[in-house]
Amino acid sequence: MIYKVYFQELAKEVPVREKTKTIFVEGESERDVRSKLKKRPYNIEFVAAVDGSYLEFEKQNEDFKVLEIE
Repeated sequence: MIYKVYFQELAKEVPVREKTKTIFVEGESERDVRSKLKKRPYNIEFVAAVDGSYLEFEKQNEDFKVLEIE
Protein backbone atom coordinates (compact mmCIF):
# COMPACT_ATOMS: atom_id res chain seq x y z
CA MET A 1 0.00 0.00 0.00
CA ILE A 2 1.13 3.57 -0.58
CA TYR A 3 1.17 6.11 2.25
CA LYS A 4 1.48 9.89 2.11
CA VAL A 5 3.74 11.20 4.86
CA TYR A 6 3.54 14.81 6.03
CA PHE A 7 6.74 15.92 7.76
CA GLN A 8 9.15 18.66 8.74
CA GLU A 9 12.75 18.11 7.55
CA LEU A 10 14.28 18.50 11.01
CA ALA A 11 13.06 16.50 14.00
CA LYS A 12 13.66 19.42 16.36
CA GLU A 13 11.72 21.84 14.15
CA VAL A 14 8.34 23.02 15.38
CA PRO A 15 5.61 21.99 12.91
CA VAL A 16 4.61 24.95 10.74
CA ARG A 17 2.11 24.37 7.95
CA GLU A 18 4.11 26.42 5.42
CA LYS A 19 7.20 24.26 5.98
CA THR A 20 5.40 20.90 5.84
CA LYS A 21 6.61 18.61 3.06
CA THR A 22 5.21 15.35 1.77
CA ILE A 23 6.60 12.10 0.44
CA PHE A 24 4.98 8.87 -0.67
CA VAL A 25 6.26 5.64 0.83
CA GLU A 26 5.32 2.06 0.07
CA GLY A 27 4.67 -0.06 3.14
CA GLU A 28 2.50 -2.70 4.75
CA SER A 29 1.09 -0.42 7.46
CA GLU A 30 1.49 3.01 9.05
CA ARG A 31 3.78 1.44 11.64
CA ASP A 32 5.91 -0.08 8.87
CA VAL A 33 6.24 3.30 7.14
CA ARG A 34 7.20 5.04 10.38
CA SER A 35 9.84 2.38 11.11
CA LYS A 36 11.28 2.75 7.59
CA LEU A 37 11.63 6.52 8.11
CA LYS A 38 13.05 6.16 11.63
CA LYS A 39 16.67 6.70 10.52
CA ARG A 40 15.84 9.98 8.77
CA PRO A 41 15.83 13.24 10.79
CA TYR A 42 12.16 13.91 10.01
CA ASN A 43 9.51 15.21 12.38
CA ILE A 44 6.58 13.14 11.07
CA GLU A 45 3.27 14.92 11.52
CA PHE A 46 0.84 12.53 9.86
CA VAL A 47 0.78 9.33 7.80
CA ALA A 48 -2.25 8.64 5.59
CA ALA A 49 -3.04 5.66 3.37
CA VAL A 50 -3.55 6.64 -0.28
CA ASP A 51 -5.71 4.48 -2.55
CA GLY A 52 -8.50 4.55 -5.08
CA SER A 53 -9.43 7.90 -6.60
CA TYR A 54 -7.18 9.75 -4.13
CA LEU A 55 -4.17 7.79 -5.43
CA GLU A 56 -5.17 8.47 -9.04
CA PHE A 57 -5.41 12.19 -8.25
CA GLU A 58 -1.94 12.19 -6.64
CA LYS A 59 -0.44 10.33 -9.63
CA GLN A 60 -1.42 13.25 -11.88
CA ASN A 61 1.15 15.45 -10.10
CA GLU A 62 4.40 15.50 -12.09
CA ASP A 63 6.41 15.27 -8.83
CA PHE A 64 4.68 12.03 -7.76
CA LYS A 65 7.30 9.44 -6.76
CA VAL A 66 6.95 6.50 -4.39
CA LEU A 67 9.94 5.77 -2.17
CA GLU A 68 10.66 2.09 -1.68
CA ILE A 69 12.70 1.99 1.51
CA GLU A 70 13.97 -1.27 2.97
